[in-house]
Amino acid sequence: MTPPALYPCTIRHVRTVPKRYALRHRTYMWLLDPDRPPRLPRPLRPLARFEARDHFGGGHPTIRAGLDAFLASRGVHLAGGPVVMLTHARVLGHVFNPLTLYWCHDPDGVRRCVVAEVHNTYGGRHCYLLVPDASGTARTAKEFYVSPFFPVDGRYRMRLPPPDDRLDLSVHLEREGGRPFTATVHGTRRDVTRGTLLGLALRHPWSTLAVSAAIRFHGIRLYLRGLPVQPRPAHRPQDAMTSPENVT
Repeated sequence: MTPPALYPCTIRHVRTVPKRYALRHRTYMWLLDPDRPPRLPRPLRPLARFEARDHFGGGHPTIRAGLDAFLASRGVHLAGGPVVMLTHARVLGHVFNPLTLYWCHDPDGVRRCVVAEVHNTYGGRHCYLLVPDASGTARTAKEFYVSPFFPVDGRYRMRLPPPDDRLDLSVHLEREGGRPFTATVHGTRRDVTRGTLLGLALRHPWSTLAVSAAIRFHGIRLYLRGLPVQPRPAHRPQDAMTSPENVT
């Protein structure tokens, strides 16, 4: 069983084409066991809820049930093995999770895969099934519309080592000619206490709403700077898919 933890963190985005643009956003994320999400004292529950409706299409009774169903559709069965989840909580009734990660293990504790669950600001969701190498690095084709300024092509190179005292993640978009976009997440582990959670909630009020608002704000700035908007293709809900994704 993984004890829950908090990670105050800094998220950075750097794009290099067609114009260089960088942003930095401070927030916090939760590390938890989706089989046993933390249940806070009643006065603090509005600051952190973890609900099945926010993950895997929202049609499963628990977050773990949604994860297991996704993995089973890809031919992966954990047989009840432990999972560690990194995510944003639902805060004051609002949630937005640009990226939720699940480190999945078999019953002996051997890591089998990582699932990267991505949400965009249009209400869409897509999961990538990844098999990282010893350094925690995995590559996969981009299959989901995220930024309105990039088409759905190229590949992701993700470095996703399991968090310990430090959180150190990176995602590179690789297209022909280079890497036009890089996102990083860096943070430091904190034990979950009333004081820590209240301090973070005061420092980052309505944190998930702030994340989605920041994405839209910077999108408007990029549009006003003349970046062309790419058409958004129709995205078939993943829950209706039965064929495995391309994983390398």
